[in-house]
Amino acid sequence: MEKEKVEFKQKFIERYEKLTDWKVFKDISLTYLRRSIRVNTLKISIEECKERLNKQDWKLTQIPWCKEGFWAEKEGRRDIGNTMEHQLGYYYVQEAASMIPPIILNPKPREIILDMCAAPGSKSSQIAQYMQNKGILITNDYQYMRLQPLGINLQRMGITNSIMTLMEGRYFKNSNIKFDKILVDAPCSGTGTIRKSFKTLRIWNPDAIKRLCGQQRQLLETAFEILKDNGTLVYSTCSLEPEEDEGIVNSLLEKHENAKLEKIELNIKRSKPILEFEKNKYSKEIEKCLRIWPQDNDTTGFFVAKIKKV
Repeated sequence: MEKEKVEFKQKFIERYEKLTDWKVFKDISLTYLRRSIRVNTLKISIEECKERLNKQDWKLTQIPWCKEGFWAEKEGRRDIGNTMEHQLGYYYVQEAASMIPPIILNPKPREIILDMCAAPGSKSSQIAQYMQNKGILITNDYQYMRLQPLGINLQRMGITNSIMTLMEGRYFKNSNIKFDKILVDAPCSGTGTIRKSFKTLRIWNPDAIKRLCGQQRQLLETAFEILKDNGTLVYSTCSLEPEEDEGIVNSLLEKHENAKLEKIELNIKRSKPILEFEKNKYSKEIEKCLRIWPQDNDTTGFFVAKIKKV
């Protein structure tokens, strides 16, 4: 869909006029997204990778919140995934905001960690990198077709501590495994990623959001149930819909007294989480979550919550 043919549904416009500065959001949603990479320190040092790409005239700019992350620019080129270094797994082409959930999860070597919705593997490979390939990382998805790119990416990045599983996330409650840390990067409406795909606008509708919310609540509830005491759970989406973000986390807090939000400290420009929208009101605790609009840092939009089981 060409930019001049992009249409925003009237209901979408009315909704987002209430949520943010509509004109600013619309304008940035129709601009190119900067290409960014995450250096894979399991295979190469940050300095050596930078040196190799600089020799090919790629200009790398540090992403403030991720020491392995860089925006990559080259005159007349956007194909940073078309290099030998990429094929060798020296870096992963990953959107800058997408690097945030694994950083917040703070994986450590020898932990038992679950990435419940893992495909295509950007965050899984980042988690394994921080684990230094030590411990156990279970990378799960619910469709066989989604496991194929996940397996290819984990292999390319040199991940050796992962076990791939194929099931709906809710069935982990039958596994009798308790995890130190869990990432639920939930399936969502993707309204923060319009810059990556205008198709998001075509398929957006309020009914689909309601269906997704049921799935998201179930995934988060399951993850909390199988989390060890004092464990950490990160919930994230690339949606900007309050019902999929603040609303889902709020429902977990209401149901479990031992679910406590932790404030997310990160070197990033952020917007205030939404505590009230239409008929919904959320706990003041939700202020500890991280809400990023595309216009905040010239990235995609993202929502991240860090939950402790106490």
